[in-house]
Amino acid sequence: MKNKNRDKHKRIINAATKIFAQKGFFQAKVADIAKEAQVADGTIYLYFENKDDILISLFEEQMNRVLEDMKTQVLKEEDAVKKIEKFAFNHLKLVELNKNVAEIIQVELRQSSKFMKEYKNEKFHEYLNLIGDIIKEGQKEGIFKEGIIPGIAKRAFFGALDEMSRFWVLSSRKKYDIETAAKQISDYFLTGLVNNSHQT
Repeated sequence: MKNKNRDKHKRIINAATKIFAQKGFFQAKVADIAKEAQVADGTIYLYFENKDDILISLFEEQMNRVLEDMKTQVLKEEDAVKKIEKFAFNHLKLVELNKNVAEIIQVELRQSSKFMKEYKNEKFHEYLNLIGDIIKEGQKEGIFKEGIIPGIAKRAFFGALDEMSRFWVLSSRKKYDIETAAKQISDYFLTGLVNNSHQT
């Protein structure tokens, strides 16, 4: 019974991912999601209160995967500079590999008033803190400047990656490949972070 419940939940989430990406959050109907998931409309409400809850659940599941993947990849690097570069590359790579999900997170998610006003976005803060921890590590090792405030730097770095992701999602053509974009963004920030005496 539990397996059946999990299967239906997964089908609904996968269907919602497709429908939200195709029609947009506001235009999508619960009935559209139910049809795509091949379940009755009423079944949706056994798992979710409303469309916003489906969207938030979708986001949480994706963020769990992204967090685990990013932690694994970043931990492979020993140097804080390399960790920053790896974070940038992986972030942009995930956007390319999961285009529907990227569009939902970049565009549709921000149209949900429940998500923006009520949802405690703990997974996103954990994601940001990965960047902050790398910066603190670099400062401790003497690689990054002491005067850098991690709380500001992590949001600025993520903001640059987020804007690049948004551009790719909304643009029909990409002018830059992932490796070039990740390296450029990393270099911009590392130029401001790294002590002049530190050679990379």
